[in-house]
Amino acid sequence: MRERNAEVATSELIEALQALAHERKIDELYLIDRLEASLAKSYQHILDLEWDARVTIDRQTGKIYVYELVPKGEPDPETGEYTEFDERDVTPDDVSRIAAQNAKSVISSIVREAGRQSIYEEFSSRVGDLVTGTVLQGTPDFTIIKIREGVEAELPHYDLKRNPGERNERPDGERYRHNQRLKVLIIEVRDPQNEPPRMRGDQARPSIVVSRTHPGLIRRLFEIEVPEIYDGLVEIKSIAREPGARSKVAVASRESNLDPVGACVGPKGSRVRMVVEELHNERVDVIQWNDDPAVYVANALSPAKVTRVIADEEKHFATVIVPDDQLSLAIGKEGQNARLAARLTGWHIDIKSASFTGAVPEEDENMLIDEEEPLEEELCAYVSDDGVHCRNHARPDSRYCGVHAFMDGE
Repeated sequence: MRERNAEVATSELIEALQALAHERKIDELYLIDRLEASLAKSYQHILDLEWDARVTIDRQTGKIYVYELVPKGEPDPETGEYTEFDERDVTPDDVSRIAAQNAKSVISSIVREAGRQSIYEEFSSRVGDLVTGTVLQGTPDFTIIKIREGVEAELPHYDLKRNPGERNERPDGERYRHNQRLKVLIIEVRDPQNEPPRMRGDQARPSIVVSRTHPGLIRRLFEIEVPEIYDGLVEIKSIAREPGARSKVAVASRESNLDPVGACVGPKGSRVRMVVEELHNERVDVIQWNDDPAVYVANALSPAKVTRVIADEEKHFATVIVPDDQLSLAIGKEGQNARLAARLTGWHIDIKSASFTGAVPEEDENMLIDEEEPLEEELCAYVSDDGVHCRNHARPDSRYCGVHAFMDGE
């Protein structure tokens, strides 16, 4: 009777393992191999064995066998380890009961580890892919995105001042609702074999990290909305982005009779509008790439009109002259337009109004607009009641020129 019950128990164990493997999409043989290794450690302790134990589970019946690995011969003279063993059957009568007692915690651990490994193997090759997910949970530091049943991703938005080792992949101003659908870009899949899972309380954080700020997100969105990009007729050459505020995208055509900007914008702006809506109304400027640096820089400063561009290709430095009424537009709010143009083209850009310069300025007079370095010389910060900006240079250690120096005290 006891033997009959043991057979039923072992049969139920293997059926449970098979069902679990199917439900969690884990390889059944891998699951059994891990269970055998874990049970071997348990039985070595339970049976108080002098030597290591080995456990085998019959794949058909689920019957469990326990062996003690008794070394034979002489140990290796260099390592002191035995290389040959005799297997002594030490299977206890109540092996199934002992296995059942230990299986729950062992299987839970194996399922979690195997699930993480399975996710890594599937998604590690998909870094850079666009996926659509559903918001499951939000915290002050990250949002959990459900990609599909059993697969979750983390969208981090840590305060980098408090957590300098973390990331912020959420654009400023974006907030998410429970069950909201989002398109996100996979930027990292953590390997569970190389690093332990990062924890949030008692639970492991998802191994998949996604982003809403990465420039690649815009690239993938345009590939979806613009068939010419997907088919390779139009190429995205460069992307510069300030997430949540504004982006610039440089495009070029591989067909002489195809307008790349028009293809990306679409009829009545329909294609670019879909991208803007997905980015929660982030402004997107599509400009035409050109192999002539002067033309490319001028296009990158769009919508401002440029009078002249003087390009120094050796130093990657461009002096741009614009009409007086275009100066503020070329620089943009808080220098945003010029900053994005510099990132897009990879050139240092010096913008000057037509009235400010009658000749090419000396190199040491340049106002360098760059994504990383602050301006060496800035214009006066004074703005009249009519909204007109002062075009004089600010004095050293001041935001104002000599005419408006009295503003420093305010």
